[in-house]
Amino acid sequence: MFRKLALPSLLALSLSLPAQALDLTQMSDEERAIFREEVRAYLMDNPQVIMDAVAVLEERQQAAQAQADLTLVSDNADEIFNDGYSFVGGNPDGDITLVEFLDYRCGFCKRAHGEVAKLLETDGNIRLVVKEFPILGEQSLLASRFAVATKQIAGDAAYRGLHDALMEMNSDVTLRTLKRMASTFGLDADAIEARMDDEAVTDEIRRTRALATRLQISGTPTFVLQDELLRGYLPYDQMQALVDEKRG
Repeated sequence: MFRKLALPSLLALSLSLPAQALDLTQMSDEERAIFREEVRAYLMDNPQVIMDAVAVLEERQQAAQAQADLTLVSDNADEIFNDGYSFVGGNPDGDITLVEFLDYRCGFCKRAHGEVAKLLETDGNIRLVVKEFPILGEQSLLASRFAVATKQIAGDAAYRGLHDALMEMNSDVTLRTLKRMASTFGLDADAIEARMDDEAVTDEIRRTRALATRLQISGTPTFVLQDELLRGYLPYDQMQALVDEKRG
């Protein structure tokens, strides 16, 4: 059945047929052995075929993931962009919204912090939403609780200053260092400490974690730019190019 076909023709024929038309179970043992040996020999002589197939598969998987992310963002848009509690910075009336899920102990979040700040400064028309998403242990949770408590007690301007300081901090996070930091901003560190374990603080962090789960976010930083999920660190140039693309 297969001996008369040249190998490339055999593969082309097999790929062009419907899946049910190439049924190895309907071949004799001899035909099946011949087919398998010829396919193996061809792939050994032309390994690039395997790489091409892998590239096509990766492209299809990326396209499927992108489409799935669009649906996730659409289904959770209100909680992502207008949850009523997350800090909003940049230009609150900007034509583009950038949402960042971050952890104060995340090295890539610290790298991204400067890139995001540069983007907000140079563009001037981007609305930033910060999502506290502590996932790297107790120090991360401690920092987020202190930051959220600061926002609830002292307001957005105090939060912004403390947030920037935490992103630039490279030492261990302890309650003592956090209170000392708050004091440098003229904040009531004792009042913030007393608020840290309040249900209102816990609820903000819990809701953000629940949202991240729905969005299938497992790492930081993760961004949502308008309708698109961007997983991982992005340099300034790439972020600005994506913003320009969204504006069309």
